[in-house]
Amino acid sequence: MKRLVLRTGVRWKISIAIAAVGALIALTLSLVVHNAAQGALLDNARDVQLERVRTAERGFEGPKSKNQGFNVKVNDPDLPKELRRLMDEKRRGSYVETRDDEPPVIWAAVPRANGDVLSLHGDFPERSAVILRNLDRALIIGSVSVVAGGCALGVLIGGQLSRRLRKAAAAAANVAEGHTSGRVRDAIGGVVRDETDDLARAIDALTDALNARIEAERRVTADIAHELRTPVTGLLTAAELLPPGRPSELVRDRAQAMRTLVEDVLEVARLDSASERAELQEIALGEFVTRRIAALNPDVPVQVVHESWVNTDPRRLERILLNLLTNAAKYGKPPVEVTVEGRVVRIRDHGPGFPDALLREGPSRFRTGASDRAGTGHGLGLTIAAGQARVLGARLTFRNAAPKGVPASEATGGAIAVLWLPEHAPTAGGSFPLPPSSPASPARGRAKG
Repeated sequence: MKRLVLRTGVRWKISIAIAAVGALIALTLSLVVHNAAQGALLDNARDVQLERVRTAERGFEGPKSKNQGFNVKVNDPDLPKELRRLMDEKRRGSYVETRDDEPPVIWAAVPRANGDVLSLHGDFPERSAVILRNLDRALIIGSVSVVAGGCALGVLIGGQLSRRLRKAAAAAANVAEGHTSGRVRDAIGGVVRDETDDLARAIDALTDALNARIEAERRVTADIAHELRTPVTGLLTAAELLPPGRPSELVRDRAQAMRTLVEDVLEVARLDSASERAELQEIALGEFVTRRIAALNPDVPVQVVHESWVNTDPRRLERILLNLLTNAAKYGKPPVEVTVEGRVVRIRDHGPGFPDALLREGPSRFRTGASDRAGTGHGLGLTIAAGQARVLGARLTFRNAAPKGVPASEATGGAIAVLWLPEHAPTAGGSFPLPPSSPASPARGRAKG
């Protein structure tokens, strides 16, 4: 069961976080201020009512009882039970009676010595209600302003961080493609130093360490292969002087295989050094492939669907074709078919297909594949082909063909190698545009050599 993955940018995550915190703070402060203001206004209204009933009480204590114009009632039957309890205790007090969708009623009452209860009540003052409504309106406007400002600030801060991270990711991807001279720290730029710079410096340090290790391994490999070239050449020459016979043929065959291995290792070392440059020529791709395939293996048919002129290195292109044909003949089954369509060359066999591990991981040196495609090679053929394709600014992909009615994940209809030549020739720095991926490819990857 696939997990649902939501992809959002850092900019919006920061904006949402700041807006959420701002809204929470604004809501909390608004509630606190509203409740405090409402409580103060209600307390003031209760004090006013209580003062009025006390004034009325003094009027009732004279020789003639007077209401003082406050509409005081004696022993009001509607007196709230909370105030009635206070009156039983001979204590004066006030009470706020709330009503649905109506202003609250403010009650005040005092007990008299003869047992009567003087009380009065009135609605919450309109002026206080207006003040409270204006305060609520101001709090709402302020809260919305805080949230909007927080969103704008989050977009600004998150956008800056997101741009730096995107630049760092693009620079790291550029380094991963082989442009090891690039630096992530230089790509992100900026004056302010933050964790993004620490990440960039760590990536640059990792790149330098990996480059140093790869260069050391490449140099050791090249040195070993170079030192082996002379004795292997001498061994091959000496083998040619042996008398005819089966033992002599075996010695010559193994000596030639060793010489081929040494030359392949040297070629891989040169390709790893990224110092190889293509010697470009304008050629008709279909005609070129037809002639070269006829020379390499006349039994392989070539179908030119659409002719196209390309600017490429014929020698390196022929090397790629040779290695792909050799791989198909050695590990696949006939018929082997070659198709040229525009700038795309496809070579297909009808064998068991490429192993899954190689489709996932790509060509690996000295790995000749699974047991069902075992052979006598050294595992360098497709490694060299992929390296030569990079020099040409091309892309070499590998997949398995699916017979009719078989899912793409279980494709076993043969191995297909596809060479995508670029629309524009590679520059001196080795940069070039990549061709689009084939939408019809059921499974792409790379295979053994």
